[in-house]
Amino acid sequence: MAIKSKPLAERMRPRTLDEIAGQEHLIGPKGVLRELLKQKQLPSIIFWGPPGTGKTTLARILANEAGRLFFRLSAVDAGVKEVRQVIKTAEKAGGAVLFIDEIHRFSKSQQDALLGAVESGTLTLIGATTENPSFEVINALLSRAQVYTLNPLGRDELLGILKRAIREDALLSSRTIHLKETGLLLRYSGGDARKLLNLFEMIVMQSGSGEEVLLSDEVTGHIVQERMMRYDKDGEEHYDIISAFIKSIRGSDPNAAVYWLARMIEGGEDPKFIARRLLILASEDIGNANPNALLLANATFDAVERIGYPECAINLAHCVTYLASSPKSNASYAALNKAREAVRKEGEQAVPLHLRNAPTKLMKELGYGRDYRYAHNYEEHFVAQDYLPEKLSGRIFYEPGDNAREAEIRRRLKALWGEKYKY
Repeated sequence: MAIKSKPLAERMRPRTLDEIAGQEHLIGPKGVLRELLKQKQLPSIIFWGPPGTGKTTLARILANEAGRLFFRLSAVDAGVKEVRQVIKTAEKAGGAVLFIDEIHRFSKSQQDALLGAVESGTLTLIGATTENPSFEVINALLSRAQVYTLNPLGRDELLGILKRAIREDALLSSRTIHLKETGLLLRYSGGDARKLLNLFEMIVMQSGSGEEVLLSDEVTGHIVQERMMRYDKDGEEHYDIISAFIKSIRGSDPNAAVYWLARMIEGGEDPKFIARRLLILASEDIGNANPNALLLANATFDAVERIGYPECAINLAHCVTYLASSPKSNASYAALNKAREAVRKEGEQAVPLHLRNAPTKLMKELGYGRDYRYAHNYEEHFVAQDYLPEKLSGRIFYEPGDNAREAEIRRRLKALWGEKYKY
């Protein structure tokens, strides 16, 4: 393929770890992937991160550095047949790296087909996903792979990629290019190096051959104006719109929430992605203010899985308008954050003896379970005793909100605990 026919992002694809921008936590001087290569190790890996952050490039470089045969499949157009063909070739070659792009689109049966080869070492799997692998990758594969998160690229990293392209690309280096303003171009790229380079090439190409190129926000805005009106489920709009969607529900505006839902549906967004966000929001932003919110969100997720588009859009609208109209509380989420902070700051405190299980005679002799009072043996099924480690006794993590349901919870806890917990 001639250089001219390849997109700029492909022409500038890094060939070594040192050429990759960003991801210092993985490939920096003390990055985990560099350390693995130094030790001649390459485990199965799942790369999780937004588009254009280097997942495919990293997979290629790791396979090359490890001296392994490399195969690439896209979950969009490959199935069990293609996986088995790769396994057969890998067995003859004594092992290979298989990179699966968008592995979250592989069904359970397709993922199951990988297990034996991954477990035996015939295949080193490197999967790439923009979705949370905890939801989309089967547990059997997850337990055999390391999950590494890739971050969107920052301003300095994107500028570095842009300047390197101008300096090193055979086509761009022959042009006189002035970077007057890059703010809009960097914003529109959304931390996606591929989107940045391809958009930049479009701007250069529209300037005409042989002419000087002056990159400004005005020029960028003119060229991308039409594209920015569309919903790009793999780019910046994806993250901006889901942010507006969540904030509209949190802000109790069902009209705005259903509008952003419609934008995602019309753009072809994965309905399971939307349903997962609603499941999280039901606990994070509503919680005990309306416990039914989580039940409805869970039922909606089930409906989405069973029905799919176009009908599941109605289920999503039902759930979205309900959640947006519900009273809000982040008290449970805040309680979790406080408790996790206590664990991080004060270490793992020992379980009090009276709360420990005592299945053996020795444990009983050591005092395990001694003095524990069984709540159901007392009036109202309650008896005051310490359940936290001694160092944290009396610590308040959960503070009920001021909505009607949590006000009732607050009253009950005050009646039970009195001054011990000052709600």
